[in-house]
Amino acid sequence: MKFLKPYLLKVAPWAAFVFYKLLSATWRISIHESSDLSDARAAGKTAVYAHWHGDELAIFHLLKPYRACAMTSTSSDGEIVTKVIHLMGSMTSRGSSTRGGVSALRGILRLAKDGWNPSVAVDGPKGPRHKVKSGVFEISKIVESPIYPLTATCDRAWHFEKSWNKTYLPKPFARVSIVFGPGLPAIGRDQDAHDVALASRLEVALFDAQQHARRLLAGT
Repeated sequence: MKFLKPYLLKVAPWAAFVFYKLLSATWRISIHESSDLSDARAAGKTAVYAHWHGDELAIFHLLKPYRACAMTSTSSDGEIVTKVIHLMGSMTSRGSSTRGGVSALRGILRLAKDGWNPSVAVDGPKGPRHKVKSGVFEISKIVESPIYPLTATCDRAWHFEKSWNKTYLPKPFARVSIVFGPGLPAIGRDQDAHDVALASRLEVALFDAQQHARRLLAGT
């Protein structure tokens, strides 16, 4: 079966890309941006987007319009994800922000200098779910940019309950509500990225944005 692996690595990204593009084209998407993010985007300023693991498939379509770039793992699965992200019109830096990924952080810095906005699944790479790790703060520090909480919800989805992050994929014609919350200030050079107060603050901001997205979906 090993001889099939190179073939699968070539075919799988294209299959995933085509499937996702066709599926997401049916979604009824509403996006709410905080005013400070709208101002930052209008001014061409770099932003760091922070989201939970599990929301990726609902927000993947934002990569190109929001010039979001991402870190991806160096595994074979990461290779497939990397190729799909490139097909989506975005860029990647390989490695982990929390496991000695110095080269990955350098890659993110280079991409930010080229006008890309780092997007980070903040409870990665493997949880605990909805507990913010230090990586996003390290990135905010090196690119000197605020962190904007990003969340999504939808009215119908396939849920992958066996995955640790409870990943979901909106079904055809789902209503998808996306919220970018107000930004948290850029992490200063003298601040500790491992400060639990920073993590707690971002967790609260993400949960607030999540509740906002749910209210918008419910029309309240």
